[in-house]
Amino acid sequence: MSHTAESVLAEAAQAAFTVRDALESELGAVRELTLAAYREYAQIMEPTSWEGLSYAVGAAMETPLAAHRIVAVSRGEIIGSVMLFPAAADAYRGATELVPWPELRLLAVAPLARGMGVGQRLVEEVVRRARVSGAPALGLHTSRSMQAGIRMYERLGFVRDPAHDFHGEGNEVVLAYRLALT
Repeated sequence: MSHTAESVLAEAAQAAFTVRDALESELGAVRELTLAAYREYAQIMEPTSWEGLSYAVGAAMETPLAAHRIVAVSRGEIIGSVMLFPAAADAYRGATELVPWPELRLLAVAPLARGMGVGQRLVEEVVRRARVSGAPALGLHTSRSMQAGIRMYERLGFVRDPAHDFHGEGNEVVLAYRLALT
């Protein structure tokens, strides 16, 4: 397939969904989608790492709406979501130091919607919002088990920020990435 044909297909896939703020009435669906999207890591991670991640995902989904919850919607169904925490927010419930830039957290794409550009479009929306807010950078954390996400983040310009890595007891090292916005 030519580069032009790939571009046309990517644009068509992106046109098949919209990105917007989640409605309060959708938070249960966002929680279920996020938990379903992360369940694949139960097969990849060590059991203690999966237990830590599963707990962290569930706890984060209970976070008050200080974080922006952004969704991708296709034909009335939520097919992806992401959270954007403001600068200096406790996005990780005390597991790491507070940073002076916003944090992208819990990017999730429904398994059947993968490969349509949903994750990339959600990240691009978070980057856009962080830039509009005047933030100097945008941070995120991930783990080595999330290779597809890491490849996407790096392709979008995020670079490793080891000074902000952290390690929960019994869990994989949580890798920090940062994108300079200025």
